[in-house]
Amino acid sequence: MTIALSKLQKYFSIEKLIYHSVDLSLYQASAIIEGEEHYITDDKKSFLRSGNLVQLQNLLKGVSAEVTVLRHTSAYDEMIGGPEKTSSNALEVPLADNHLY
Repeated sequence: MTIALSKLQKYFSIEKLIYHSVDLSLYQASAIIEGEEHYITDDKKSFLRSGNLVQLQNLLKGVSAEVTVLRHTSAYDEMIGGPEKTSSNALEVPLADNHLY
């Protein structure tokens, strides 16, 4: 599911704001609202993306979240002939407001 940033900013507080480390230096964001994850878009329905994490944080500074994390999922956890993975290998690191913007 997706949610526009303009709509997300109307919430008093969301459960979790997630910055996804997608590829080397590409980040996008999602929010967990009432237990459901929504990727954040602009008003033209394009995913909010940036090559700079601080720039993306600046776009979302008006969003209040109980928890904010940086999530990275590795594509390099598979081994030929190894057992199938039954759980995610996502790593989540807590982020605090760094006031860099």
